[in-house]
Amino acid sequence: MQAAIKLAQNAEDMGEVPVGAIVVKDAILISEGFNQPINQHDPTSHAEIMALRNAAQKLQNYRLPGTTLYVTLEPCAMCAGAIIHARVERVVFGAYDPKGGAAGSVFEILGTEKLNHKVEVSGGVFETECSDLLKTFFKSRRKKL
Repeated sequence: MQAAIKLAQNAEDMGEVPVGAIVVKDAILISEGFNQPINQHDPTSHAEIMALRNAAQKLQNYRLPGTTLYVTLEPCAMCAGAIIHARVERVVFGAYDPKGGAAGSVFEILGTEKLNHKVEVSGGVFETECSDLLKTFFKSRRKKL
């Protein structure tokens, strides 16, 4: 999670919402990503999507079985869908997202039995650090307005 937090800080340095993600397979970091929708002019450029894209390219496979995705914020519905389609085995996230989380906070997409793949989920890992990054970012944005 520490690596994902550093990536979240990269996003913040670029003026993006500070969310970072990494993909690990067999205890080896295989890819990373951070929020870039503003700079990429792409609403799908969330940290998780960037990390999944990079992992798929590195492994030359759009399926990512046996992988764990670490992300600083609970995935949204879009990212949860991508995680399921990629067949990620496990997601570990930091801060809960009470407005749009899809791992139990608002929606239960990752853990549902109704889809063809169920993802193991662990939330609240380094929750304070991850949450503080987001709170500080949005607080500073409100001051600028």
